[in-house]
Parts: sequence; structure tokens; C-alpha cells
Amino acid sequence: MITVREMDIADYDAVIQLWCDTEGMSIRDADSRESIDAYLKRNQGLSFVAVSGSEIVGAVLVGTDGRRGYLQHLAVLPTFRGRRIGYELVAQSVNALALIGISKTHLFVYQDNLKAQHFYEKLGWFPRDEIRMYSYNSSENSNV
Repeated sequence: MITVREMDIADYDAVIQLWCDTEGMSIRDADSRESIDAYLKRNQGLSFVAVSGSEIVGAVLVGTDGRRGYLQHLAVLPTFRGRRIGYELVAQSVNALALIGISKTHLFVYQDNLKAQHFYEKLGWFPRDEIRMYSYNSSENSNV
């Protein structure tokens, strides 16, 4: 049986390993234990893990800027895919955001990650081709 619960920093080692092993996902220095701990504290009740027994088999990191939600780093172990775990993690996240008044959520998917794009489109998400994302790095570390 799979259960979904709120992510806790104690889940970090298993979750970061899942993210590192997931194709099409980019892990940066900003995904350090300290950064994720601060993120979870700022965005309490929005990120979730899927657990089978004592094993974390899926995870999603979610936050808000107060106006919009941001879904990041959704991953499910390959051996557990096809069981609607990703769907449930997304649904829990969108519902948690709705409870705090956030009705629109964004996510970023690499252009070449067609599997993820198809997954989100099946759930009703749509691409926003009229905008372009820009980034600015105030650090000398290019891997943040």
C-alpha cells in the first residue's frame, strides 16, 4: 500500500537520491539539505512524499510566492510508475495550495523531457509558449 504524507527534512537523503536518479531532472547546489530545509519551513504543508512500507517511492517539492504555486522536482521510482503515484502527489500539492488561496500553479520542464511533458498534459497542465524564462545568478557558483 502506498501512502502520501507531508515531506520532512528527515526524508532528505532518500528524496535527494530519488531526484538524482530520475532522468530529465537537474539537481543543483540549491538542492542542498540546508536549502531544502529552509524551503520546507517557508512552504509548510505543500511538499509530499509517497511511501511504500518504509521506502520513499515518490516525492514532490512545492512552494509559493504568495500569488502562484510552483511545483518542482516531481519524481517516482521507475518500478512504481503507472500506479497513479505522480498523479496523487500532484493532486495533494494543488489541493494544499488551494487551501491557502493559491489557484494557479506553474512548473518548469526541460524542452527535451517529453515524458514529463506528456505526463503533465494528461493531467490538464498546458504549456506557456508565449513567455520565456530568464534567470539571474548573483553568486559566483554557476551550479545554484
